Amino acid sequence: MLSQKKYLYLFSEGNKDMREILGGKGANLAEMTRAGMPVPQGFTISTEACTQYYKDGRQINEEIMADIYEYIGKLEEIAGKKFGDVNNPLLVSVRSGARASMPGMMDTILNLGLNDESVEGLAKLTSNPRFAYDSYRRFVQMFSDVVMEMSKSDFEKIIDEMKQAKGVKEDIDLDADDMKALVVKFKALYKEKMGKDFPSDPKEQLIEAVKAVFRSWDNPRANVYRRMNEIPYDWGTAVNVQCMAFGNSGNRSGTGVAFTRNPATGEKALFGEYLINAQGEDVVAGIRTPSPISKLHEEMPEVYDQFVEIAQRLENHYKDMQDMEFTIENGKLFMLQTRNGKRTAAAALKIAVDLVDEGMIDEKEAVLRVEPKQLDSLLHPQFDPAALKAAQVIGKGLAASPGAACGQVVFTAEDAKEYVESGKMPKVVLVRLETSPEDIEGMQVAQGILTVRGGMTSHAAVVARGMGTCCVSGCGDIVVDYDAKCFTLAGKTYHEGDWISIDGSTGNIYGEAIPTADASISGDFERFMEWADVARTLKVFTNADNPHDAQQGVNFGAEGIGLCRTEHMFFEADRIKAVREMIVAENVEGRKKALAKILPYQQGDFEAMYKVMGDRPMTIRYLDPPLHEFLPTKPAEIEELAADLGITVDHLNTVIASLHEFNPMMGHRGCRLAVAYPEIAEMQTTAVINAAINVHKETGLNIVPHIMIPLVGEVKELKFVKDVVVATADKLIAEAGVDMKYEVGTMIEIPRAALTADEIATEAEFFSFGTNDLTQMTFGFSRDDAGKFLNYYYDNKVYESDPFAHLDQKGVGKLVEMAAKLGRATRPELGLGICGEHGGDPTSVEFCHRVGLDYVSCSPFRVPIARLAAAQAAIKNPRK
Repeated sequence: MLSQKKYLYLFSEGNKDMREILGGKGANLAEMTRAGMPVPQGFTISTEACTQYYKDGRQINEEIMADIYEYIGKLEEIAGKKFGDVNNPLLVSVRSGARASMPGMMDTILNLGLNDESVEGLAKLTSNPRFAYDSYRRFVQMFSDVVMEMSKSDFEKIIDEMKQAKGVKEDIDLDADDMKALVVKFKALYKEKMGKDFPSDPKEQLIEAVKAVFRSWDNPRANVYRRMNEIPYDWGTAVNVQCMAFGNSGNRSGTGVAFTRNPATGEKALFGEYLINAQGEDVVAGIRTPSPISKLHEEMPEVYDQFVEIAQRLENHYKDMQDMEFTIENGKLFMLQTRNGKRTAAAALKIAVDLVDEGMIDEKEAVLRVEPKQLDSLLHPQFDPAALKAAQVIGKGLAASPGAACGQVVFTAEDAKEYVESGKMPKVVLVRLETSPEDIEGMQVAQGILTVRGGMTSHAAVVARGMGTCCVSGCGDIVVDYDAKCFTLAGKTYHEGDWISIDGSTGNIYGEAIPTADASISGDFERFMEWADVARTLKVFTNADNPHDAQQGVNFGAEGIGLCRTEHMFFEADRIKAVREMIVAENVEGRKKALAKILPYQQGDFEAMYKVMGDRPMTIRYLDPPLHEFLPTKPAEIEELAADLGITVDHLNTVIASLHEFNPMMGHRGCRLAVAYPEIAEMQTTAVINAAINVHKETGLNIVPHIMIPLVGEVKELKFVKDVVVATADKLIAEAGVDMKYEVGTMIEIPRAALTADEIATEAEFFSFGTNDLTQMTFGFSRDDAGKFLNYYYDNKVYESDPFAHLDQKGVGKLVEMAAKLGRATRPELGLGICGEHGGDPTSVEFCHRVGLDYVSCSPFRVPIARLAAAQAAIKNPRK
């Protein structure tokens, strides 16, 4: 039995608040209709009909089919024309309209309803055969391309051949007979490719076009766009069927696109362009050069004045910059669409601030108007736009860390460091199969990092984002030959010293040098962020492992350090030797002797960071990675290390072999190291506490060290390590004669820790959720390997987004929320934060706000993003 559900709405039946059902375009067309604006009338097939189409196996069911025919009848009454009529045909456009704007991602069909008979009627009715047949050939081409998926270039080739034969350059120079001939050729091509005649029944044309728009919701480019912009697949798209307004009906007709403000700069001035005697796709396709909107004032002053008045009305109504499509038919203006316009980050900030100054919106509304991730482009170097336009893309990877980088190719971290410091290659791009912690020095000096393997949260991506360094990861098309010091991509080989450029905002790779420039931050930025800080309740910390990153985080507004990874302090050349000496030591005395060499380095780093942070809190995570990551792997390096340590190569190889693990992620790392070797925790505690005491004495700062024990899964495990920390810290504080508080907490990154958080909170004074590892452990796959198969999951709609980029709220998020509640049930004052990469992801930040965490922590360059996301979360979800 049919449901009798309402799937279709005339424009006159909707309004701007029905976006979920009508989509953005349909809701705005309805709103303009209600406001009495010149909108060609039509109806919207709802997003629910699209969802039903997919439920019915990509078929339009009888109920919806009947509704479409009924509403065509209603549209005929409104227009005073008949669908398929020989004398006065009703022609329509069929356009997509999702509830979230997806420009260019889905498909449109114009001039639908024409056939060999009705085109003659249109020619007689308008006394303009050229216009009629131009509309017909456009319809045949567009229907063939969009609905039947024929190649657009085949039709363009026929047009080019005809123009060449006629000796003309522009489509507009072809006459009525030429257009008739094009129709015949186009239909012949259709029959040749499809094995059947072009459909002449307008109702069949319409149903097939509606199906095509529904299908376009699931096309590859739409799927990619949705993943990038976190638009759920189950939203579906609406379809708008609208009476045609003809911009190609003569020299008093035209079509264009305009914005109420400049989308690049935010300047308050009408910005746009139009074409005379053209239809919409001509403007987008770039076949002809359009005129600036200001020129319309000369060509059709009455139309221009009307358009300016409508544009202002629309901006005042929506209280935001509008992106408008319009058509002029024989001197009469029609509005085809309005929507909040896409804009650059700089424009978004200026428009938000200007709208407040103009009294149109308040500060809270302004904060909601800027996409947090847009701020990335204000904080990183960018390519010179003119040079970029001429550059050729040779490959594409994942846009892992934003910004632009140009440099000479190097293949090892050691070479990167040596070449940059010596001046041999002042700017380098480090190209690796994948990076590891021992590459940190080379990563620090590189302009950018390019890897063959790894996803958005691979080591390369995470570290690069933390340093604010451009990174493109996971370009599997690259073939690297380390021995020959070269890589091959797109059929060309690039050797050490060759120049390449990479774009961490798009994933594009260029086989040439493209100049870069530091991105400028407009004066509106600071003012805007002050409004965001007033609105938010969630604190924003930074992840930092050295004074430079700490200062960078503070410069961007960080209120503390939520994660200092102490192992990153070990890899410099003068330190790594002592760490390796500790690893190969055969007894406690040997390890303590080596640790004593590391102690002053750690303590010095902590002192420098405490001075940068002032009285802001700093959470220090104790040694986390497995020990084998600190040891060399190449024979020559092993020989060199053995000689340095005064041991045999065989002995060193035995040690390395003994540290081999089948699954290091779940191996001897984190707190397990301190359980096995308590002297490591003892040394690190000594460094932390002595640094805090020294800086307190020197500056008077009231420092409260936060010590974080990683990878805990059992409360007794935490207690064992905590006892070492407390005994060491209390002794040092007593000896110094100071009154210093400190806290010992843990990183929740193992599901068992979340499940037993009430027990763990008896020992932990704070929880920091390490959602990178918690996601790996919960899903049961490695973030470095997941990139190899996640695309299959996206294609088959198993996942809609990368769980390492956006926190999985149903699974991992449930563990976070559970642990937070259990922990605070035991210890009400328990501090709660998140320090995984999700701490800088806007949707994840909103989740953290909703579940009551105290702070999020992220890499320095994501701090402004997290600040804005936290503000938006607080405005949308006020805490009680």
